[in-house]
Amino acid sequence: MAAQHILIVDDEPSIREVVALYLQREGFTVDAAADGRSALDLATARRPDLVVLDLMLPELDGFEVYRRLHGLGDVPVIMLTARGAEGERVSGLEMGADDYVVKPFSPSELVARVKAVLRRVNQLSPAIDPLAAAMVFTDLRIDPRARVVEALGRTAALTAREFDLLWFLARHPGMVFTRSQLLDRVWGIGFFGDASNVTVLVRRLREKIERDPSQPQFIVTVWGVGYKFEPK
Repeated sequence: MAAQHILIVDDEPSIREVVALYLQREGFTVDAAADGRSALDLATARRPDLVVLDLMLPELDGFEVYRRLHGLGDVPVIMLTARGAEGERVSGLEMGADDYVVKPFSPSELVARVKAVLRRVNQLSPAIDPLAAAMVFTDLRIDPRARVVEALGRTAALTAREFDLLWFLARHPGMVFTRSQLLDRVWGIGFFGDASNVTVLVRRLREKIERDPSQPQFIVTVWGVGYKFEPK
């Protein structure tokens, strides 16, 4: 099997060099870019299996690079954010980033996160049964075979993680899950993130399937506990 290819995008040479060394030791092939335009050129020439992307970049910032990368296909991304930059982290998660790492970080931890994300995207989520029949509710239809969701009379453009979360909750109607439980069941036990990932994903999902996201009918908050799916 060919080695998986990682693209590192960071304007700090020391970070590029150290992260590349650690990834190569684990058998990955690596390209590295110091700015957003170079990163997009490399990604176009050779589609990476995963991108490690700093948000603070010259030429194009990380958010714009992320948007353009996804024009090339569904590429997993781990975003690098500055310590204390919670707004950046939340914005990255809202855009659909697979994980984030706060600087300064341990290169070994980053490699572990890379492996965890690749495991998740390279295997079908255990919450999904590809042979299951579609589930139909008022104003909502979930088709696991095609991984398509129709809401409010139109096809909802869900990311893979949004679909996995919705399908998992819909298969357990009325059951309340904590954010930690959803991290384990949908993201995977090896995921390093925190409960804010769930909160952000739920908000994005509600905006796509609920008639009024501020008063959701399907994905309901159980205050002090977590979330549940209410079939309608």
